[in-house]
Amino acid sequence: MARHKQIHTSIFIFILLLGFGSCAEKTDSNQGPLLNPDMILNTIADRIWVVVEKDTTVRLPRNVENGKIDFTSAKSWTSGFFPGILWMVGSYDNSRDWSAHARRYTEALEDVQYVTDHHDLGFMLYNSYGKGFEKMKNPEYKDVLLTGANSLASRYSPFIGMIKSWDRPGRWQYPVIIDNMMNLEYFFWVTKETGDSSFYDMAYSHAMKTIEDHYREDYSSYHVVDYDTVSGDPIWKGTHQGLADESVWARGQAWGLYGFTMAYRETGEKQFLDRARAVADYLINHPKMPADKVLYWDLKDPQIPNAPRDASAAAIMASALIELSGYVDQQSDQYLNFGEEILTSLDSKYRYQESEAAGYFYLDQSVGNMPKSKEVSVPIIYADYYFIEALLRLKAL
Repeated sequence: MARHKQIHTSIFIFILLLGFGSCAEKTDSNQGPLLNPDMILNTIADRIWVVVEKDTTVRLPRNVENGKIDFTSAKSWTSGFFPGILWMVGSYDNSRDWSAHARRYTEALEDVQYVTDHHDLGFMLYNSYGKGFEKMKNPEYKDVLLTGANSLASRYSPFIGMIKSWDRPGRWQYPVIIDNMMNLEYFFWVTKETGDSSFYDMAYSHAMKTIEDHYREDYSSYHVVDYDTVSGDPIWKGTHQGLADESVWARGQAWGLYGFTMAYRETGEKQFLDRARAVADYLINHPKMPADKVLYWDLKDPQIPNAPRDASAAAIMASALIELSGYVDQQSDQYLNFGEEILTSLDSKYRYQESEAAGYFYLDQSVGNMPKSKEVSVPIIYADYYFIEALLRLKAL
């Protein structure tokens, strides 16, 4: 009888230990500890607060190269990311007043509203003033945004049906890059705020033409498509920042995935959802997708698996997948889980550790322009922007 009781006790203890193990072992054998968005976001907030409290001027961080922080001007295409980060951080950290700092950095970009010689106003203004207007409903911010939208609209050709990216006479006639999909949210916002449907029409046309001209049969994207200004037809397709014209530049693929996910949200157009899903499936199932889900900078680099990773492309992809998961039924868990795995890898393997610049940068190992050997395997500010956005989207589920 005593022996019988001892056996039952041993079984009970074994089962109890199994139960405790299943609760405590919140890990993934491939990724390490599972993600804790609140802990990561609080760490980021603590880091950034130190530098913005200390920096009485306004310095807009872009990257770290050779151990030195590169601060950029308001005219740089990356200028809106750090102000946008401050607005996002302020949305989850209620222990400190972030608004004064966010305003200070944002308002340094006021003159960007008049820029008409390139397409990056979505990154520069919508990510900064747009985030600020969402938080404060400041009418002055709205005025800046509307002026900037009209400046950007000056680059739209009704004949071609797209927003021109760059002015590069002698090289291209009317170049449009896949990154330009990221401007369209700005135009959709203007229509919602003002009722002016011309901005919606421009954004819709640009997205439809991107489907038509930027994508190959396998749903990978070209970086640049150049249009003939007389016929309106594409005359060249290739790359500017990827490995080769027919290669698969990772950040470009992520821009497209993000852009079409957003375009579906804003329009309900099934073609945009179908394209977002096709791009997501292409990337998720790509034979060169690494085990930790952090993309190589170009998926056709012959140096793989020794090619540089691009944390920025991975962060953009994660943010897009988390949103996309809410628009589908059958693959919802797949997209969400993949996005979360990316974030887990970024947090556990790609953190920036140098103390001097760590206040401005959380992620390391992004790639800006490999063909020009610029910003290779370094922290870049837009990686953090989309990483934080992805964490906030995950928290909101």
